[in-house]
Amino acid sequence: MKLKLITLAIAFAATSTSTMAAEKEGFYIGAFGDYYDASWKNMSAQADQDVNESVSLGAEAGYRFNDYWTARLEYADMDFNAFNSNTGSRQGIDGKRYGIDGLYHFDGGPFYGLFGLKEMDVVENNTFANLGAGYQHYFDDNLFVSAEAAVYQGLDKGYTDVGAKLGINYFFGETTTEEKVMPAPTVVEVPVAPADSDNDNIPDADDKCPNTPMTDAVDGSGCTLYQDQEVTVSLLVQFPNNDSSVSTQYFDDIEKVSEFLSKFPEASVLLEGHTSAVGKASYNKWLSKKRADAVAKQLVKDGIAEDRITTVGLGEERLKNPANTAAANKENRRVEAHVTSIKKVKVQR
Repeated sequence: MKLKLITLAIAFAATSTSTMAAEKEGFYIGAFGDYYDASWKNMSAQADQDVNESVSLGAEAGYRFNDYWTARLEYADMDFNAFNSNTGSRQGIDGKRYGIDGLYHFDGGPFYGLFGLKEMDVVENNTFANLGAGYQHYFDDNLFVSAEAAVYQGLDKGYTDVGAKLGINYFFGETTTEEKVMPAPTVVEVPVAPADSDNDNIPDADDKCPNTPMTDAVDGSGCTLYQDQEVTVSLLVQFPNNDSSVSTQYFDDIEKVSEFLSKFPEASVLLEGHTSAVGKASYNKWLSKKRADAVAKQLVKDGIAEDRITTVGLGEERLKNPANTAAANKENRRVEAHVTSIKKVKVQR
């Protein structure tokens, strides 16, 4: 019961959400209600008389020296419930309590510890030392309520009691109060990264190429980076003996060269005509040029401008296979071309 009483009093004190720390000095007065749980057995003045709990009213006056220390005097008019074990009867017994306390306000705030001495005149006089804790809540600079619980230790007979009180008080004088629920949070400015919608590490404000694909590396303006890459297309057209007509089987290969030239308009093509070593060299020179011109005409038909095409007849000067066989001669009768250009390729992240 005694432990429960203390717990309830402290819980009441903790329910307030607004705590006030007083920067003050001066007098206060107040009134309070008091519950005192006694367990006094066989009191000497009245044999077999057990004195139990008391409900009382009282008054107090105190002086607060600074934010941390207060001294107070109190008086309580107590009404005890007594039980006579011989007669089995109950009766009320009046008593009085006088006391002095010292209060220490933790961190200058609403919670405090208390210690003091009490003289109780109930049937007989007894002196008690008390130790407890309390809480004060200010409604404004002057009016406040207090709640506290304490343990009382008898110095004459060794009684151990508990009590709780709830009071209302008025503080006189000029005061300054400040709310101290908790220290005001420190505002820390956290840098906010500039918006970067396409996540290329270039802020939108500086990004000249918004919505760049995530796979592309970008330059300082947020635009896709490119690198030069060499691209090449090759052509090989072979001819029958002493013939310069282009077989239809090579049209697709020639068309690929046309597509390449269309894709890279800065590129040009050199068609080199060749023959085998059979026959006169002068004739072979003429025939090889005619073969190169025949392929050129096919490129023109595909839409390639003539000024982008150069033909040359090399005859038997660059034999691919120097052997004097039918297979070698077939291999040497040809037109060759190698077209090279540069294309821009995206740099990957």
